[in-house]
Amino acid sequence: MSIKLGYQIPNFTYPGVPVEKLFDTVAAQAKEAEAAGFDTVLVMDHFYQLPGINTPDNPMLEAYTTLGALATVTSSVQLSTLVTGNTYRNPALLAKTVTTLDVVSKGRAILGIGAGWFEREHHDYGFAFGTFSERFERLEEALSIITPMLRGEEPTVKGKWYQARNAMNNPRIRSTIPVMLGGGGEKKTFRLAAQFADHLNIICDLDELPRKVAALRQRCEEAGRDPQTLAVSYHATVLAAETEAEGKELLEQLAPERRKRAIVGTPEQLAEGVQREVIDRGVTGLTMNLVFSGHVPGVLTSVGGALAPLLRPAA
Repeated sequence: MSIKLGYQIPNFTYPGVPVEKLFDTVAAQAKEAEAAGFDTVLVMDHFYQLPGINTPDNPMLEAYTTLGALATVTSSVQLSTLVTGNTYRNPALLAKTVTTLDVVSKGRAILGIGAGWFEREHHDYGFAFGTFSERFERLEEALSIITPMLRGEEPTVKGKWYQARNAMNNPRIRSTIPVMLGGGGEKKTFRLAAQFADHLNIICDLDELPRKVAALRQRCEEAGRDPQTLAVSYHATVLAAETEAEGKELLEQLAPERRKRAIVGTPEQLAEGVQREVIDRGVTGLTMNLVFSGHVPGVLTSVGGALAPLLRPAA
């Protein structure tokens, strides 16, 4: 498994689209992304819209119900969250959920997972939030249950946070399901990725990427793992524009804290930016959102046409 060009859908607010047609708009994006050369479609595992995108009361679809529905309208793209909040689900149930998605999609599921961070959701929905360290303790313990279950093993774990007793996970369509960790933590997230994951999706400001790549290499060496065996991608906000002036206007509309993770411009400028800011820094995969325009027909086709040849070269 490797994500070379993934399209993330973080926004379900579409002007003029009533709720009864909301999923139709989501499905249209997934189908256009598949046709445009994207190899993965991802959704957020959140219950409220995130700060910096819109207000909390804006529409947010539950992730795994959405992915299951997208499996029925696509045929080749991998399907994943970016990323599942570990704190929201019992780990054995999550392993079962992702495995069912894999069966429904005929072998296209990825388990994207992270420690969880959006405190308001935990408060409002009644999930324990805990400290930063506790959330990573819980993630590590959860992975010790989830990863064996994805391989068809029956783990027994008596942990501080979770328990499992010969937990079975059937039916399965593949011998295992790939695991992707998402985040930018050089000590905790990267260590767990080196220990458990098939893929790491790095989330950080673009100018931090070289340091992150070096830190990941170090965590792999500490874990006795060849860094070349851990696929890596970078998560960016892409602002597609027809002119340079329009690109500057879009950047000003983006929340300030997200601007350092944005690649902006015409399709040609986007390709140049991805080459310079991502590929030349040693990362050969990209997950991206088009937070303002992904739902507009034709935008994904244009962006995919520019980026897919860089990230998915012809054999």
